[in-house]
Amino acid sequence: MPSIEQSAVQNGLLAALPPAAFTRLAPHLQPVELRLRQILNATDQPIEHAYFVESGLTSMIALLEEGGSVEVGIVGREGVVGLPLVLGDDRADKDAMVQLAGSALRLPAAVLCRAFDETDSLRDLLLRYMQAFHVQVSQTAACNGRHVLEERLARWLLMTHDRAGGDAFLITQEFLADMLGVRRAGVTVAAGILQRAGVIRYGHGRLAVLDRAGLEAASCECYGVARRRFERLLGRGAGK
Repeated sequence: MPSIEQSAVQNGLLAALPPAAFTRLAPHLQPVELRLRQILNATDQPIEHAYFVESGLTSMIALLEEGGSVEVGIVGREGVVGLPLVLGDDRADKDAMVQLAGSALRLPAAVLCRAFDETDSLRDLLLRYMQAFHVQVSQTAACNGRHVLEERLARWLLMTHDRAGGDAFLITQEFLADMLGVRRAGVTVAAGILQRAGVIRYGHGRLAVLDRAGLEAASCECYGVARRRFERLLGRGAGK
């Protein structure tokens, strides 16, 4: 399989690597399709590959003992799925499920772990990304516990919009309810508030962002906190 050219990659982490570090990984990177609802890594199961997302969106989902689930973080082309590998754990701590179909560059787990140990530039970049992702996860927890649903929905839509590659994407109310950990009726009410304000258009499983500035105004501060941390640590916003 021919090596991937760095100039052609869309993933922000791979694009930011020094050429020598990227060249080390390139022969092992395999382009793969990310299918809607595909599970890339399953909770408590061995992680065989890391996925450097090129397009689309993957949700990190915590499973609850009573059978429910809630999204605790999202990964787009700014990041990588499989972070436990570089923290010394070969098993996933959450489900990683494709939320918006797209593509990724897949890297064998052993290759990533070896390169992380031996390549300073890769290790530094992934540690900074892990810190930014940690802020996203912790801010999501704070947001879910303290803010009203329409603010939480606006934050979630902004994060998705950053990574969707366009102003419109397919999403159902059932899935939104699962991701936000609420009942579908609550999503209906919250989406209705945002739609009447003219910031989104939503119907038949398709959502379009009409007024980005208005959506930011409708969100709580949590979106900006995570965005600024990505910009400070990685020199770019999430989804870039």
